[in-house]
Amino acid sequence: MLGRARKRGTALAALGVTVATACTVLTAAAGLPTGEANAAAAFACKVDYSANDWGSGFGANVTISNLSGSAASGWTLTYSYAGNQTLQQGWSGVWSQSGKQITVTNASWNATIPAGGSVSAGANFSYSGSNAKPADFAVNGATCTGTNPPTTTTTTTTTGNPPVGGPAPALRVSGNKLVTAAGETYRLLGVNRASGEFACVQGKGMWDSGPVDKASVDAMKAWNIRAVRIPLNEDCWLGLSGSPSGAAYQQAVKDYVNVLVAGGVNPILDLHWTHGQYTGNISACSDVNATCQKPMPSMQHTPTFWTQVATAFKGNNAVVFDLFNEPWPDASNNWSDMAAAWRCLRDGGTCTGIEYQVAGMQDLLDAVRATGATNVVMTGGLTWTNDLSQWLAYKPNDPTGNLMASWHSYNFNGCVTVSCWDSQIGAVAAQVPVHAGEIGQDTCAHDYIDQVMTWLDSRRLGYTAWTWNPWGCSGGNVLIEDYNGTPTKTFGEGFRAHLLTVTP
Repeated sequence: MLGRARKRGTALAALGVTVATACTVLTAAAGLPTGEANAAAAFACKVDYSANDWGSGFGANVTISNLSGSAASGWTLTYSYAGNQTLQQGWSGVWSQSGKQITVTNASWNATIPAGGSVSAGANFSYSGSNAKPADFAVNGATCTGTNPPTTTTTTTTTGNPPVGGPAPALRVSGNKLVTAAGETYRLLGVNRASGEFACVQGKGMWDSGPVDKASVDAMKAWNIRAVRIPLNEDCWLGLSGSPSGAAYQQAVKDYVNVLVAGGVNPILDLHWTHGQYTGNISACSDVNATCQKPMPSMQHTPTFWTQVATAFKGNNAVVFDLFNEPWPDASNNWSDMAAAWRCLRDGGTCTGIEYQVAGMQDLLDAVRATGATNVVMTGGLTWTNDLSQWLAYKPNDPTGNLMASWHSYNFNGCVTVSCWDSQIGAVAAQVPVHAGEIGQDTCAHDYIDQVMTWLDSRRLGYTAWTWNPWGCSGGNVLIEDYNGTPTKTFGEGFRAHLLTVTP
């Protein structure tokens, strides 16, 4: 998608070492009116710890399970490392470090652990030397003993507690399915949130004045949204041009990712606009800077972009990487040699009609994996990611197996019939997961996306519609009237109604 223009034709994976311990904590008495006291069991819990280690750092995930018969309101977890592990960033709780001790206190939205329920939080750490697993877990000051306490008499308030939320799940690929760390099939159903690709190079700030806070995520969740695809700008991330750019742009992206993950929504980071001068066939612009969609990414900067992005988010496998929005090297050579276009997509190098040295999908995937990141990676096909006819034959090699095909479908594309979807997209989906990163139509109706979603639902595939931005639906593809989630007529209304009834 070309920004505002109309379309052309950390939860962490439970990998590595795990440890589980049980602890008991007596519930604190709270004031009730005289005579209103209830017998409640003391709080018993289990703490599960997992670490995804990449050598110089690791992602840690802790899950506190409430084994008692009553809810726990408010929690603080403490534990210690034996080495020089240093906290970098945390989510789904307030993380801090004093010496070797780590403290995690509940966030406002996950303060309550219901009876039989659990809460999870995660963080990234750096270290050198050894990385032994911690063993001295305590909750609310009580050491985890592994024994269940006897029932005690306590008093509790009658006021309600906020609903228990949970962070977005860590994801991986299993066969042709996208699954959680526990192996449960998972579909990314949601929207695109445009502006990260264009606002910084068009004098519109970071997110085109739109909110990226918890309230904005809650508005999305009211639609049953569980995934948000975030288009990014290469120049702004690398500090080559734009404002904000460099560290400020990167931090803004990290902050939004953390808000989404904490709110239970999986972010898909999509490289949308890239550096490199292109003046060939169907040129969107001749600017060398990342102010438009180029036919392919460049070797000059894009591998560096993905090295930095992967380094920033490795260990947080709730985050998915979409390597390049919509490749079109077939259009750049005027569809004169489709085999060469597919080779260009995978291998890069010198590609007909493109002035700069191209980075292929294998180059970009290698850059991601070289960091130690095991996040699920999406790669597209030709003709603006609508053509997946040779995707299986030219897919890049991924040593982790966490590769997913990206497909875009609009009513003005070439592959717009059920027979084409069956023969082309269905063939890919039989072997690897497929995610429809963009779906939409150039009218404000929803008849076309209804057909696409019905077909994708029948195969249990995910999709993210374009776009969650309040730009008015006169040209189609706009879902909302405002960031409170008021749907547009009738495109947004149709998509929202479908999400609220579809089985995840």
